[in-house]
Amino acid sequence: MNVELAKRTVAGLKEAGIDFVTYVPETRMSEILPLMKGEESIALVPVASEAEAVGIAAGAALLLLIAYVGSFEDRRNSFLFSHYGTKTTGILDTLGIQYQVIGSGDCLEARIKDATRMMHALKLPVALLFTGEFTE
Repeated sequence: MNVELAKRTVAGLKEAGIDFVTYVPETRMSEILPLMKGEESIALVPVASEAEAVGIAAGAALLLLIAYVGSFEDRRNSFLFSHYGTKTTGILDTLGIQYQVIGSGDCLEARIKDATRMMHALKLPVALLFTGEFTE
């Protein structure tokens, strides 16, 4: 993820009122994490697995930020991650978690607001799956 997209993502989260984020530490989110750590208004909880992140987020703010590793648009795709990426949306579907795949910075802030509005309307977790430009 380039620095500009990372800054816009954090600004969009703040503007949407997000104050709690769970995440699995990994390199595709390496630009956004330091920015979020610098925000006193956002509590960050690192976790060991996506399953743990869902459980914690479901009890807190309900917004999941996921690096969509192994997706078609993952620009760092490799044999290590492609298998996992093919399962991500299926797992979210099985869990009944609504999601958006975000491959570019186009309308980024609006998409974050849309996801937040959906989260509040459903009173259920929603996920943003970052790929494409965010994996450079």
